[in-house]
Amino acid sequence: MYYLRMFMIHLDFTGVELKLRASEGTAQVYDPVRRIWVNLTPEEHVRQHIIYLLLARHYPASLMAVEKKIIFGRLTKRFDIVVYNRNHVPWMLIECKAPEVAITEDTLHQLLAYQKNLQCKYWVLTNGHQTFCANAQSVEHISWLDALPAYNS
Repeated sequence: MYYLRMFMIHLDFTGVELKLRASEGTAQVYDPVRRIWVNLTPEEHVRQHIIYLLLARHYPASLMAVEKKIIFGRLTKRFDIVVYNRNHVPWMLIECKAPEVAITEDTLHQLLAYQKNLQCKYWVLTNGHQTFCANAQSVEHISWLDALPAYNS
């Protein structure tokens, strides 16, 4: 349903340099939002590229949350990234997948489940190769964008 009307956007990761290290034989990446070193899984690689790109575009790290719990009835899940506006209201929801995970209606439905609780103005769904961004004022009025919005809230 929504997926058929989605428009892919291009994100240029040129110049995005992750801070990497090896720890006990495991590759790790520094997360500048959580201020910790985390294991470099394929999904984390995508998540960190998005974070570093957002920071380069002047999205404030202090208004980002990464991998925070969200509760659905009795289930506890974790969203990937939420960017808040200056009033600390969720503004953009970003769902990251590993590069080998295709962006499908199932991945969109996962994002929509988080959106139901968070009510963000913007959604981003990415696997690093395919990225989709929407202005989601309401479920009835979704417009797919051709670029990430500038952070000016």
